[in-house]
Amino acid sequence: MKKKGIVYLLVFVFLVTLSFSQAYRGRGRLVGHVYDEQGNPIEGVEVKLYSVRADSGFTVKTDKKGEWKALWIRGGTWYIDFYKIGYEPKKITVEVKEIGRNPEIDIKLKKIKGLVITPELEKALEDGNKLFKEGKYQEALEAYKKILEHNPDAYIIYLNVGNCYFQMEQYDKAIEAYKKVLEKNPDYVPALMGIGNAYLNLGNQDEAMKWYGKIDINKIDDPVVLYNIGTIYYNNGKYDLALQHYKKCVEIKPDYLDGLYQLGLTYMAIMKFQEAIDTFNKYLEMDKDSQRAQTVRESIKYLEEALKEQKGVKKK
Repeated sequence: MKKKGIVYLLVFVFLVTLSFSQAYRGRGRLVGHVYDEQGNPIEGVEVKLYSVRADSGFTVKTDKKGEWKALWIRGGTWYIDFYKIGYEPKKITVEVKEIGRNPEIDIKLKKIKGLVITPELEKALEDGNKLFKEGKYQEALEAYKKILEHNPDAYIIYLNVGNCYFQMEQYDKAIEAYKKVLEKNPDYVPALMGIGNAYLNLGNQDEAMKWYGKIDINKIDDPVVLYNIGTIYYNNGKYDLALQHYKKCVEIKPDYLDGLYQLGLTYMAIMKFQEAIDTFNKYLEMDKDSQRAQTVRESIKYLEEALKEQKGVKKK
């Protein structure tokens, strides 16, 4: 009887997982292209799409024209990752409409300096990345180390080594690996972010903030990276720095709802009430019906009252 019950349980879990995996389905449609820095299409780029509302997603690949499509998807916020061996990964956030046409998404990927891709290296990297995705971090680590033994100039692989140590909570070793990337490429944002995150997890906020501060905001064109750094500053009460990053985040991507919301909260924190109201009104132009939209409306009411009081104090 026990065995029969276990079988039923497994079937139930499978059915739940199957239905859950399709939770991103809807009436929306996205189309995009991926190019290199010279404007040439890149074939075989993995495009991983994740729906925040559905908490699920799927992966597609670009064709010979560099084109990818995501059909029959639900509306709301989607995180999209672009990955191909030999190129710097990129992450973006988009708001998908189920009714009406969504803008085409054109992305450029930068080639990683100092990494010459041979068929053997590509296969070894794919094997290592597969192990990493499966959560087999120790095995992935050994695979990446083996690559470095045979390709000592492929310094960027130390980023993968650092990520393995990070997942294994060996933060000191992660920091050491990330620093090896910076020896060759001092401004490489993922390595700088990795060190900052590692120090944060070690409980050393001052050191973490020092490393985040090394990231040149003018060299960041990824709104997700700007948002993440801004949020770290916001959570640590450094509102002036958070403001800079959130502002640039929504300049690059005006429809980034998370960025707009956090920008409004930051203006509130520094008592710039009119700027907060203006930001929240922009938010409501794109999101009228969510639970957070209701919170935004309530915040605007509070801010309008606070603004009246603030003006009254100034007149006195």
